Amino acid sequence: MSKKIYVHVADDHKIVIEGIIAVINTDDDIEVVDYSLTGTQVTKWFDNRKNKADVLVLDINIPELDGFEVVKHLRKKVNKPKIIIVSSYNDIRIVEEMLKLGCSGYITKNNAGAHIINAIKAVVQGEQYFSSDVQKDMLQKYVNKKEVPHGDAPESFLMETLTDREIEVLRLITQEHNTPEIADKLNVSVSTIETHRKSLLKKLKVKNAVGLAMYAIKYKII
Repeated sequence: MSKKIYVHVADDHKIVIEGIIAVINTDDDIEVVDYSLTGTQVTKWFDNRKNKADVLVLDINIPELDGFEVVKHLRKKVNKPKIIIVSSYNDIRIVEEMLKLGCSGYITKNNAGAHIINAIKAVVQGEQYFSSDVQKDMLQKYVNKKEVPHGDAPESFLMETLTDREIEVLRLITQEHNTPEIADKLNVSVSTIETHRKSLLKKLKVKNAVGLAMYAIKYKII
């Protein structure tokens, strides 16, 4: 490539940043222009008109502002960078959500070294890029039409997958109402509440009402 590609790297682990930079530095077409350790640092860096980067390499689970919030902030900008997510989370639902928000690539951290340079060069050309494991899951779901098992996901994302009715049921469960009482309050059948309860346990990956209560308290549902 004749034009230099400028990249900003954001992750809360300095050792990960150093590893990504080391790989990028092996390619003369790409240059790293600074890094950020928090989501707030990322948004402030890009809000400064003096700073310019073609690509942002971003971890989802970054403190202060998480990856979702950073992406939502940057997509409002006129000269927004191409965004490649590099994450330890491999849940296909997160990949889909990031694509909806406008990200151009998604690489799992254990495959970052093998893919990051190709990913950067692909996204600046207007292409999408995924590490081989993510690509395999996407092909399985969209081409072969097979169910893809849910992978690892941050707790905040798990909460965002709940429907309004599930949140309502969760709130009543943590207030120590039993299934018949919840059914009566919501004017639905007991079997419907049992279905919601099972869905909550599955989505939040907990085993009982205590686990549900911990989530509800953490995310201020009660």
